[in-house]
Amino acid sequence: MLTTKIQQSIRTSYHNLQSQLDNFIPRRAQNYLVAEITHTLCGRYHPSTRMIVAEAGTGIGKSLSYLMASIPVAILNQRKVVISTATVALQEQLVQKDLPLYRRITDQNFSFLLAKGRQRYCCTEKLASASGVDGGQLAMFTDKPDIQDIELLQALYQQLLSGKWDGDRDAWPTPISDSIWHMIVSDKHSCNGSFTAHRNCPFQNARAELDKADVIIANHSLVMADADLGGGVILPEPENTIYVFDEAHHLPQVARDHAAASAAMKGSVTWLEKLNQSLAKFIALSDEKRASRFHREAQDALQQLIPALNRLPNQFEASAFDEGVYRFEHGELPEWLATQAQELKKASQKLNQAVGKTADLIAEAVKDGTIAARLGDPALSELGFYLQRLENLAQVWHLMAQPNREKGAPLARWLQVSTERENDYFVNISPLEIGWQLDQQIWSRCVGAVLVSATLRALNSFQFFCRQAGISEKNEDGVRFLALASPFDYHNQAELLIPKMEYEPQAPQYTGYLAEKVIEYIQPNKANLVLFASYWQMKEVAEKVHTQCIKNGWSLQRQGEKSRKEILNQHKMLIQCGKTSILFGTGSFSEGLDLP
Repeated sequence: MLTTKIQQSIRTSYHNLQSQLDNFIPRRAQNYLVAEITHTLCGRYHPSTRMIVAEAGTGIGKSLSYLMASIPVAILNQRKVVISTATVALQEQLVQKDLPLYRRITDQNFSFLLAKGRQRYCCTEKLASASGVDGGQLAMFTDKPDIQDIELLQALYQQLLSGKWDGDRDAWPTPISDSIWHMIVSDKHSCNGSFTAHRNCPFQNARAELDKADVIIANHSLVMADADLGGGVILPEPENTIYVFDEAHHLPQVARDHAAASAAMKGSVTWLEKLNQSLAKFIALSDEKRASRFHREAQDALQQLIPALNRLPNQFEASAFDEGVYRFEHGELPEWLATQAQELKKASQKLNQAVGKTADLIAEAVKDGTIAARLGDPALSELGFYLQRLENLAQVWHLMAQPNREKGAPLARWLQVSTERENDYFVNISPLEIGWQLDQQIWSRCVGAVLVSATLRALNSFQFFCRQAGISEKNEDGVRFLALASPFDYHNQAELLIPKMEYEPQAPQYTGYLAEKVIEYIQPNKANLVLFASYWQMKEVAEKVHTQCIKNGWSLQRQGEKSRKEILNQHKMLIQCGKTSILFGTGSFSEGLDLP
């Protein structure tokens, strides 16, 4: 119900906004969006379905609109708000700009926090082990780091100990390579908050603060991960939450990717053989009498999995692959492979359970002091490595063995040639329809939902998006739909140029030619954003235009060379000074950025 307090709170924030922003111009579309979100969440259009799907063009001010509407409704009804985005750029804008601004203009007292997945944080124990001595990384990592890697690991550890770094990958001033991060990343198996050594780990500290926050900023993947766990495990319970999905056009694809699975055949054999060699070591650290059964079960499963996965690639003809891909028509497996999938499913699940039980026994021994943490923690970290891969392998063969439903779209199943190993294939499975899952896990349970984006419609209709996202378009179901045009005068202020290119993108001369064309289109003393579909090509073009940019007195910044925050701050400063600033970026720079 729309109360006087909610109305007054929104009026207050809007009135104060005018004094906070220079050259503030009221936007009719923004006012309308605020009103419609508020009415929807207060039950004006439907008593139980409180959902609005709004396409709002660039420049309307979507983020401030949903903040001004959703937060008062939630706070005054003792609810939580989860704002989910598709890009880190928009998360940073919300945390660093929009939410601090809204907190200055509102009469509501609220706290907000950015929630990240476990894999954005380092594990203190892993980092200590990896940075201790040259080549001191855990045994399961085969690539020895060079001296620069060792120095980085030691710097990370020292900054973490001193409290100058909080263990968040995104908070480190320079990018941390995947190979280094993989060595120190937190995982759910070894980084357990019940262990003394992990109680003050970066991830545990961050997660402890979530329960206190009124507004949580997350990404679509984290929301889906929580939904898969039943809801209310990582984020607040859906029954107590108003969800705001910004960049909502990404949500169906993120949900589909989250439900998909992939694993290499022979690539899996490589780490399974290492696990086989390490089993005795793990058993020796646990209660051997209790662990002996799990040891036998694990060995039995390994004796099935390793030979089967080694043989499997040889059963496919290379000529059957189209550009490295073999698709199973209608998702149906041949009878022999369906039988093999059932056997691999059972063996991988059996192995996953046996290794998981072994890890539990070691964790129990560390907790009660039967074995020293200095012995148990490295073993748990190594087991965590294997358990993550085992869970994925078990999921792959579970989905491969799963029969298609009589109703609805089948699972898509295909093989892809590995570029890493000879005569190896990746097994891939993905659902085609994911809407029913979104409805079951989120829409039917939440207090309210706001879905906004500049691009939700196809052919002026929400039908395609709704079908993908599991949202009903029927009037009686009460979902509110809204389409608001951008206030920008694109017809008079924008220019679309399609250059005549002399080379095809596949030609070896293309990248050099592209660099020449980029220089032609740069506007001096203005802001310039150049987007690339390929990270490799962005880097190559940046190197080719670097000298010319210096000669012209232009500033060129490339995504990945510094943190996004540093790049954007430098860009804004240059524009304010009337200088030429050029940003090179890929997909994540194409949306969610508030640029001058």
